[in-house]
Amino acid sequence: MKLWVQDGLEANAPMPSDPVLTALKYLIFFPQMLTYILSFLPLSDQKEASLVSRAWYCAAQNALRETNVRYNIPVSSASLSAIKNLGLRGISHISLTNLDGSPASHQVLQSVAYHLGPHLESLCLGGGSPTEASFLALILGCPVLRTLDLSGCNSLFTSGTLLAQPETAQCVRKALSGLRDLNLACLRDLTDLSFNHLSGCFPSLERLSLAYCHLTFELGPTWGSITPQVSSPSQLSFHNLLQFVKERAGRLRALDLSGTGLPPEALQALGQVTGLQLEELSLHSCRDLSSEAVATLCHQQPGITSLDLSGCSELTDRALLAVSRGLQHLRHLSLRKLQRLTDAGCAALGALHELQSLDMAECCLVSGRELAKVLGSVHRAPLALTSLRLAYCSSLKDASVLSMIPALGPSLKVLDLSSCVALTNQTVQAICTYLVHLSVLHLAWCKELQDWGLLGLKEPSEEPMLSPQLPQEAENQAPDPQEPNSESQGPSLLMLQALQELDLTACSKLTDASLAKNSGYHWAGMQAASSVGCGHVSWYQHGSRQALSSTAASGDLHPVPLCGRG
Repeated sequence: MKLWVQDGLEANAPMPSDPVLTALKYLIFFPQMLTYILSFLPLSDQKEASLVSRAWYCAAQNALRETNVRYNIPVSSASLSAIKNLGLRGISHISLTNLDGSPASHQVLQSVAYHLGPHLESLCLGGGSPTEASFLALILGCPVLRTLDLSGCNSLFTSGTLLAQPETAQCVRKALSGLRDLNLACLRDLTDLSFNHLSGCFPSLERLSLAYCHLTFELGPTWGSITPQVSSPSQLSFHNLLQFVKERAGRLRALDLSGTGLPPEALQALGQVTGLQLEELSLHSCRDLSSEAVATLCHQQPGITSLDLSGCSELTDRALLAVSRGLQHLRHLSLRKLQRLTDAGCAALGALHELQSLDMAECCLVSGRELAKVLGSVHRAPLALTSLRLAYCSSLKDASVLSMIPALGPSLKVLDLSSCVALTNQTVQAICTYLVHLSVLHLAWCKELQDWGLLGLKEPSEEPMLSPQLPQEAENQAPDPQEPNSESQGPSLLMLQALQELDLTACSKLTDASLAKNSGYHWAGMQAASSVGCGHVSWYQHGSRQALSSTAASGDLHPVPLCGRG
């Protein structure tokens, strides 16, 4: 049953004859209530509702808003009207691109502060070059800001005077007392002094990123001392960071120190801070870390639920064993590019009963045999994985994947097997049989995949069956699943009804014809991309959550032709 809601300006409009709907005709809803009601409707019905009146249009637009949707706004005078409209819709998450110190950028920041500032919760200025004055004016107009991304905004820290004035710092501290998440990644000019000035304005900080900042490490007993040291105006030291962590230990929950060159001694000093209870820790590309250091960390911080050790090239199976023993509540684990990790380490994953996301891409020694045993074990509760990434695992073969897939279960939504070049159509058909709830499937560069495997047809004979008199185009024709001679012998991609993203880039044995056959079923509106025939194709769901249009309302997959040609 469709829901009809009376707009206050159309009280005399005819209503449907249904008694329940008729009873609604005397009800007049406030915009917030109308937005709430429309949020329960399918996207197609929300589109229809947006055509009723301006009030309904705004309510439908607001109903589309999601807390994890960020609107990217290019900084130019042409964006001023869009910023005003977004303000009317109550948009609370934005990212500003092409930001510099020009008058036009200053004007845009003023508009953002006026129209969006009162309800802005997340602001990203990553890579921009705002002036200190325009930046301060902007954040002072955002009293409910919870997330601030200043990654790569080096212009703010070049002079070293940002928030150096006590009066200015006090105003910012009062305005942004509720800030929880601060991203200071990739800042080459960040120093102890500027970091202290900025972080001192955010007393409620829970998440901090200093990824790829140049941290200096001075070996010695001073790391564990409580003697205050002078903050450096020229460098960002680990000692200063450690002092900050000690002061905020009771509130700090997430740290990102990726790419900082963190040595084992520094990690140990960080983990043993009294009162610190980290939940998320990212150490991507900290290549000096050892397995022993990871084991000590797991003992010191057993409450970690998300851990990224990708690119820590010295880690071995011992590190994974320590993680499985010490972090019983781990939900997200990333182990990309650990070249020393083997199947023996994977056997320990069975102890992580709450694990939801596992990334082992580019672990070239992992064949998947032990992982399949862990997933299929009857002696322990199965892992309820929602995301599994095994891209570039060159040792992965059909046999191990076929053993693994049935045990993954309906909870799995994301599967990435890109560049597992040994996988064949058997893997695809197993995916289509057991993982029908997938929303993301990446099979790029799996060059053994063929048309009949994707369509679930009988494997064709290797001997040529075409007569010499047939046209040349017939040689590239895939079997037609609607023709009598094309008997469906097994599952196909058509069974993945929930699929939103499919990547078949560089699967060179696939043809335009077979992909077009797939597009004619439940993926209404699918068209074969012009580059499919040469083995380059990526399909992605249209960004239907950002606009009420006929394309968005369908929620279907659409191809994106790639520039590269086979």
